[in-house]
Amino acid sequence: MDLQKRKAGIEDLLLPFLRATERLQYLVGSLDVLSEEGGELFLDEYLSELQGLKNDVESLELKFLLHDELDKGNAILEIHPGAGGTESQDWAQILMRMYLRWAERHGFKTEIIDLQQGEEAGIKGATITVSGPYAYGYLKSEAGVHRLVRISPFDANRRRHTSFAAVLVYPEVEDTVDVEIREEDLKIDTFRASGAGGQHVNKVSSAVRITHIPTGIVVSCQNDRSQHKNRATAMKILKARLYDLKLREQEKMMEDLIGEKKEIAWGSQIRSYVLHPYRLIKDHRTGMETGNVDAVLDGEIDDFIRAYLKLQSKESLRGMKSGA
Repeated sequence: MDLQKRKAGIEDLLLPFLRATERLQYLVGSLDVLSEEGGELFLDEYLSELQGLKNDVESLELKFLLHDELDKGNAILEIHPGAGGTESQDWAQILMRMYLRWAERHGFKTEIIDLQQGEEAGIKGATITVSGPYAYGYLKSEAGVHRLVRISPFDANRRRHTSFAAVLVYPEVEDTVDVEIREEDLKIDTFRASGAGGQHVNKVSSAVRITHIPTGIVVSCQNDRSQHKNRATAMKILKARLYDLKLREQEKMMEDLIGEKKEIAWGSQIRSYVLHPYRLIKDHRTGMETGNVDAVLDGEIDDFIRAYLKLQSKESLRGMKSGA
């Protein structure tokens, strides 16, 4: 099994590299054709291949930036609205759609494990698993507080509102990773599941909520009709969160995860999405910004992810040089 995983990891880097090399050779060889009479007829095809090469190179660059072993695996994504009731709950749902659309664009498999609907609109919280190569490596850059400024659709006076939501990202932990979870440290509750969007309403208590008493971590799962399967999924998420906590302690990063101790409010945001009085999305860590708001909210966040990973890589190299 380990050999298969190593083989898949090598192929994941090698095959895109070979594809990019082949495209480059094709483009170099096609230059003579373009210079000949009637060569302009092949210009569109040439430009399409050139764009394909650019995409291949950017994909390779991202994967080389994702060198941590955990980066290669699946991710668990949590979204929590800040204070503000319906307004921030609606913003949390917009973010959830953005990440689901991003995952769809990249061919990742997603599953909504837990979804708490808002009373009027939006969501009170969501837990989503994102499965596919490098899902965690990409999504870890999205962890933090996201700020929205817009004319509220819930305000009859059409006033401008600022809303906040926190995004938490954990690596999905494999069964081979040793995380001790004692049965006596768990409080397990069952309740009737409503499911995503009110689907799969059960007449029995199939949904599961697990509280890890020593840390206070709470996870829920209600996406399956089987209580046994929901419990197994909730335990998997709990294991991932405890492992993440363990890593942070080992790295002497003792502050709690964003959104749990740090206020989901002004001054702590990593990115601002301004829809009024102008349209601009800006990442406050990298300075990356774009006016193409609709595209970003529809899942086109790769530029922000790439900018963050490049920044992290530069800071890591800087730290290595200063410590040398």
